[in-house]
Amino acid sequence: MIREAYQTVNRARKLIREERQSGPEFDVSPRDRLRYYKRGFLSKSAVLYDFETHDPSTYLSDYQRFIRSSRINGHWNALIDNKLAFHRVLGEFPSHRPSVYGLLKDGHFHRFNPDDRTVVSGGGSELEYQNQTVLAALEPTMDPLEWFDATLSNGDQLVLKWFSGGGGNNVHFLEQRDGSYLYDGTEKTDAELAEVVGSLEDYLVCEFVEQADYADELFPTTTNTIRVLTMYDEQAQEAFIPIAIHRIGSSDSVPVDNFSNGGLSAEVDRETGLLSAGAEYPHDGAVGWHDTHPETGAPIEGTAIPGWEAIRERLLEIASTFSHLPYVGWDLVVTSEGEFKIIEANSYPGVASLQVHRPLLAESRIRRFYRRHHVV
Repeated sequence: MIREAYQTVNRARKLIREERQSGPEFDVSPRDRLRYYKRGFLSKSAVLYDFETHDPSTYLSDYQRFIRSSRINGHWNALIDNKLAFHRVLGEFPSHRPSVYGLLKDGHFHRFNPDDRTVVSGGGSELEYQNQTVLAALEPTMDPLEWFDATLSNGDQLVLKWFSGGGGNNVHFLEQRDGSYLYDGTEKTDAELAEVVGSLEDYLVCEFVEQADYADELFPTTTNTIRVLTMYDEQAQEAFIPIAIHRIGSSDSVPVDNFSNGGLSAEVDRETGLLSAGAEYPHDGAVGWHDTHPETGAPIEGTAIPGWEAIRERLLEIASTFSHLPYVGWDLVVTSEGEFKIIEANSYPGVASLQVHRPLLAESRIRRFYRRHHVV
């Protein structure tokens, strides 16, 4: 109880800090701010959400999301929030998890045993390790650049991400191109790369997953992921999907596709897999809506996710298997028709990029889930 109370106070402080940092960006009158504060909403939600059409009570508030939804999975949150632990948990579904090659810590690369599928992905193809004998001889703890040099060929890429947390702010991309290294798209000398990598503490070195053609056409500079929220209905003894969105990157969000960083959020029709128009975070004071991508011109609204039905049913099977984790935000990369990789998951996912499309609590089954878990 003491620990839970401490966590609640700590989260409340973070919520207040977020309002202090982001609140002044939004044109909301002091009177309206106070009114929304009383209902648990930050200033940004007054701009993001359509309170004129929908009653605020039909939206999951910032307080409910940040303070209460974090308790739904209880101590099992640790299995999701620690990306290495979650990778191990997904071992039952190896075809849906990217490889994790090792860990960056204290300036060293700590190499893990090869996964079931030991490949490095890049340049539109998958490169199987060319010389297993040489790689097997490498030390388990070594200089990161030595491992990069021994492992990567021209065009190969890796993802470097902090072992915990989400939001895209702790994700970096490393590519070997024409004998040089690009870090988040910027060329680095060996000395510069060594300094940058040496500053990455507790970062996992992971396989780069190539996205399917449709996602590449939307915006090719970022990996454009699908966020699928799942809930486990104990009465029906099955997982269900309350909402799903497709995130699409932009030049503002590079190297990631996150909504708050400038990417777009398109709702995925749960039955058909068709995308809605893309919503743009209201950095300029109002939510922007785009039928086509503002930079590539690619159609967004009406675009179909190839093999969505198979993806949906497989993910529901996975979510039902982990019924002890009743509340998960899954981040998927569609790799081909009906095929996908789970690049990470979130134990109490943000809802701004979801509810910008519609209020979650307007649907009775969703509201019942949150009520059962004492969120609303």
